[in-house]
Amino acid sequence: MTTGFFHDERCLWHGGGNYAQMAPVGGLVQPIAGGGGLPEDPETKRRLVNLMNVTGLMDELHVASAPPLTREDLLRVHPADYLDTFKATSDAGGGELGRRTPFGPGGYEIACLSAGLVAAAMEAVLNGSYANAYALSRPPGHHALPDFPNGFCLLANIALAIRRTQARRLCQRVAVLDWDVHHGNGTEAIFGDDPDVLTISIHQENNYPLDTGAFETEAHANLNIPLPPGSGHVTYLAAMERLVLPALARFKPDVIVVACGLDAAVPDPLGRMLATAETFDAMTSQVMEAATTLCDGRLVMAHEGGYSEVYVPFCAHAVIVRMAGARAKAPDPFADIYAKRQPAADFDAFAEGRINAMAQTINSKR
Repeated sequence: MTTGFFHDERCLWHGGGNYAQMAPVGGLVQPIAGGGGLPEDPETKRRLVNLMNVTGLMDELHVASAPPLTREDLLRVHPADYLDTFKATSDAGGGELGRRTPFGPGGYEIACLSAGLVAAAMEAVLNGSYANAYALSRPPGHHALPDFPNGFCLLANIALAIRRTQARRLCQRVAVLDWDVHHGNGTEAIFGDDPDVLTISIHQENNYPLDTGAFETEAHANLNIPLPPGSGHVTYLAAMERLVLPALARFKPDVIVVACGLDAAVPDPLGRMLATAETFDAMTSQVMEAATTLCDGRLVMAHEGGYSEVYVPFCAHAVIVRMAGARAKAPDPFADIYAKRQPAADFDAFAEGRINAMAQTINSKR
């Protein structure tokens, strides 16, 4: 079996509206040179695809697109009135729904395609076509609530994929690990009362959304792991080792799905963390080992955030190379610089103390 890579150029045509970073253009907020828009633009994904073509990684994967999700698929998560409003606004030339989720003409169809890529990747892994798979989904999905899009997310991509594969009886118990720098509030809310879906979110504390993501034990099969700003390689691997991997082992999923946000990386404009391509490589190795032990290696990655056009491609390339055991190489051009920007030992000790306290709280409640 090979690694599947699900991608469609049409997802890169999703429009982000008239923004300058996170501020609507107008008044004293100037447009960004060259058109600008939201940080969630296509270039991080397009440059990843370009890098994969140049290194030869694409030749070592099974590359495919997928059909968009149908209305029947969408209704398993999103109510009809939301879908109707989204479709009508899209057909009328685009607009904005919820909080900072603008889209242009055809935005509804592109969002359905993005969710379709994740669903197809998950189904292909569950039916044994691939050992694992990566879906280059755009727009992202982990912030989307059933009837309120936010944080650039219009449809709940991972939740929709889970509900479809469950409906087709391909799996029952699913673990979602979200290592995007922002809390996976949408995924958590959708599965908050579902004991068959474990949601784990490692994120920067008090980033986005501001009112969600505090540490919680595994009530309703949810675990939030807020890390202090400035956390780097050592802290992320400690969080994986002491909190994430034990939670996965206790849950015993049929498949692991990773919300693969890459915005915890050093240069990201929407995060204040110090992860590197090596960090994402190492976390991928950890979760692959867990998947091998718990669910015959069944692992799906769904692309989420990540806003450094230069660095995201190297982080994602490292993840996919690790998944595929590929020969292709894309050495991190900033490895030496970012190694020197890692936290001091006393900060790592402070952050690990926070992690140990969370682990002790969980163990005390078992």
